[in-house]
Amino acid sequence: MLSNIGIPGLILVLVIALIIFGPSKLPEVGRAFGRTLTEFKSAAKDLVSDDNKEETKKPALSAVTKEK
Repeated sequence: MLSNIGIPGLILVLVIALIIFGPSKLPEVGRAFGRTLTEFKSAAKDLVSDDNKEETKKPALSAVTKEK
């Protein structure tokens, strides 16, 4: 989705953000967006690592049930 924006689209989005939020609020909005993105990435990594842990446990449980 973001790969289709291009440079002119990115400049347009930045200009619109500058008009809406103003030059004084723009750094705060950028920081908040960066923190949100960081939290999202860490939460996604936690979910993936939890899924990987469950997948490694499942074969061990299925091997025990097959032996019975």
